[in-house]
Amino acid sequence: MKKIAIIIPILILLISCSKDDEISVNDPASENIYFPQNGSDIWETKSISELSWNENNLQPLLDYLELKNSKSFIILHDGKIVVEHYFGTHTATTPWYWASAGKTLTTAVSGIAEQEGLININNKVSDYLGTGWTSAPLAKENLITCKNLLSMTSGLDDSNNGVTTADLQYLADAGSRWAYHGVFFKLQDVISQSANQTWDNYFNTKLKNPIGMSGAWLSTVTENVYWSNTRSMARFGLMIYAKGKWNSTQIINENFLNAATNTSQNINQAYGYLWWLNGKSSYHLPQSQFEFSGSLIPNAPSDMYCALGKDDQKIYVVPSKKMVIIRMGNSADETNFALSDFDNVLWGKINAFIN
Repeated sequence: MKKIAIIIPILILLISCSKDDEISVNDPASENIYFPQNGSDIWETKSISELSWNENNLQPLLDYLELKNSKSFIILHDGKIVVEHYFGTHTATTPWYWASAGKTLTTAVSGIAEQEGLININNKVSDYLGTGWTSAPLAKENLITCKNLLSMTSGLDDSNNGVTTADLQYLADAGSRWAYHGVFFKLQDVISQSANQTWDNYFNTKLKNPIGMSGAWLSTVTENVYWSNTRSMARFGLMIYAKGKWNSTQIINENFLNAATNTSQNINQAYGYLWWLNGKSSYHLPQSQFEFSGSLIPNAPSDMYCALGKDDQKIYVVPSKKMVIIRMGNSADETNFALSDFDNVLWGKINAFIN
């Protein structure tokens, strides 16, 4: 009996250690992640040799990025900079547009607004904006929830990307069709209305300033585009990688981020709340109703999720590799709305460097 009494606690201890080890590997928020100070240019680095990456393959990676019209490129590992490179006249302080990669900023602020009780993403948009914000019949308009805007399932006609009432025409019931559409910008109006302040002010107070980003929103006729330096994009990617934390402060609820970075509807498996998801069995692309088989970016890790913008603006978040990767620049090849062949070739070059 004494032997059994001794063995049981040992087994419990071994099981407990095994579980802790598993959490340490798969949960980046449990790691000792580095965060750069706000208001400082100091950002700690990590050497390539420390990570045992193939330094000989760094230059081919940078050469490819330069060939493909890149302006900046950063790789973070657990928050520390491993690679930071600027091309041509672009510098660390030069602002550049996020394009649709900035959609995920709206996702983040939506999560903050929900945890503050200002909105509920399951409520219909007209609860916040009033009826008549679209040209759809009232019964159809009232089907559209904030979650439909986050998941691109509003059912509104995507042949016109404008966001005026006249532009927002009914095509299908909300939730029945996935289509890439600028109507998600209405979430910014929802949050502004609910917070009783401008979108810019709420964004700055709740997200930009707490994580030390630079940048500003610049409005056009059809959209609101964020511009910043590359490190500010990296700060945002790092906060997402850290499951919504910045240092010891929880900026965004982790449960919301888990939902945002997993499949949000049953039509496009590779889409969360304005985040693109790798490693799914099929995906849809903007301006198409065709379903493609296979992973979004086959060369990339299956657990990667990403913010993809026009002309190849990229935020890649890879929990299994403890990495955040940023690319800003002009279009690598032809103008595109999100994904391009550049993603897969680039990941081939990245793999040769990090493996």
